[in-house]
Amino acid sequence: MDANDLLKERTERFEEHRSHLRAVAYRMLGSVSEADDAVQETWLRYGRTDTSGVENLGGWLTTVAGRVCLNMLRSREARREDPLEVHVPEPLISHESGVDPEQKALLADSVGLAMLVVLASLGPAERVAFVLHDMFAVPFDEIAPMIERTTAATRQLACRARRRVQSRTTPPEPDLARQREAVDAFFAAAHQGDFEALVAMLDPDVVLRADGGAARAHHTVTLSGARNVAARAASFSSLSPFARPALVNGTAGVVVIAKGNPLSVMAFTVTDGRITTIDVLSDPDRLRRLDLTALDR
Repeated sequence: MDANDLLKERTERFEEHRSHLRAVAYRMLGSVSEADDAVQETWLRYGRTDTSGVENLGGWLTTVAGRVCLNMLRSREARREDPLEVHVPEPLISHESGVDPEQKALLADSVGLAMLVVLASLGPAERVAFVLHDMFAVPFDEIAPMIERTTAATRQLACRARRRVQSRTTPPEPDLARQREAVDAFFAAAHQGDFEALVAMLDPDVVLRADGGAARAHHTVTLSGARNVAARAASFSSLSPFARPALVNGTAGVVVIAKGNPLSVMAFTVTDGRITTIDVLSDPDRLRRLDLTALDR
């Protein structure tokens, strides 16, 4: 086999795993662009390594991608001098009629924005241990050397992360129509200024997390409790006419667009007919970089 044929074969083998590696990296990093950078770095490391003796190439590539993401997370943490109270990761926006095919792998296992927000609160080693083990079934003894921990310590990290994720997230209602019904009722109540109707649509322990970015730090807040969140939501009444239905990470949400400019993305978790979490991204710099073309179809 000549060099060109060898390169072609290696490229084809890598491409078989690309969508899986993007899914791993997106869960780790909460950013599509950074996930693509991580996959590209994984490809470069693959190209520099003799993998002829590797029996499970998918597993090998997953651990390489994990190491790349860990380095990126640590670098991100070192750069963040004054971390915001809330960081809402990059949402994936789809038309309300369904998730785009290229996003399906990224959103497998119902990785909603609420879960990504919680994952973003974990330390780099915790996040890597939890994502690789709980979401992709990588054994702890393979993760341990990556994060420079013993296998037992790695298991403890993942367990601690699991408890935090489970305590701060709820499974969404599987029926998208019921999700949309709750979100529409929420906005109708806000538009009408009906405070009690707003409270009725919210779970008693609902959590609102809003990320306004560094430029609008005063818009970065966390609120909990139905009446507290309803009081804040009453201010959404002026936004109601500009709210466009969308799927945000596969669940019912809205994108608020006025005069062609995105003002916010709002993701809702609906459980048993009530809203349990609302995650809002209103950082103007990050909103400008979002791909919203799916809403135009």
